[in-house]
Amino acid sequence: MRRVGLLFVLCTSLFAQNYSNNSLTPPGSSTTSQSAVYAADGSLMFPADYREWIYLTSGIDMSYSPNAMPGHSMFDNVFVNPDAYKSFLQTGTWPDKTILVLEVRGAASKGSINKTGHFQTAELMGREVHIKDSSRFAATGGWAFFGFDNGDKGIQLPKEASCYSCHQEHAAVDTTFVQFYPTLLGIAQGKGTLTANYRKEEAAAAEAKEKK
Repeated sequence: MRRVGLLFVLCTSLFAQNYSNNSLTPPGSSTTSQSAVYAADGSLMFPADYREWIYLTSGIDMSYSPNAMPGHSMFDNVFVNPDAYKSFLQTGTWPDKTILVLEVRGAASKGSINKTGHFQTAELMGREVHIKDSSRFAATGGWAFFGFDNGDKGIQLPKEASCYSCHQEHAAVDTTFVQFYPTLLGIAQGKGTLTANYRKEEAAAAEAKEKK
């Protein structure tokens, strides 16, 4: 099953739904600030100007499962609100009110003058937000995932969703996959903020590599 995301990883069920809908509504004009905006029912309004935020990384066809869905190519793009980024540069971790946005786009290999490799298309295949608010989301460790199947109102994924446990067990910093953010991993290493679980996994991987 495919993980759509670097940042946040992503709940298989959510992206299975996104796969079946290739005409998702593009981001609207829900909010133009770095602050999260919630509707009365607790849903999160999608940050419309996220592409003016800090770009962190892109991945293509990444999966956290050996049983990834074949026959589809996707790019994952991750953005974070500027205030959180600046704080990370200073501390090596994410402050409260951090908002990470995952944007999933189709990948193509044939188009224009391209002869090899892949490029991103205008096909928006999914969006997700990973947000930190220690008081609002205390029940899920201070972080929450919101999926946006359609439109600009996202519903919080329940704490039983696999994304929460996966991020808790494998994230490099806090509950985020900084191991896939090339400009931030070194900062976390220098600040000593890498999680014990991540350091253990890396040590085990290095040991296995030496034995080959």
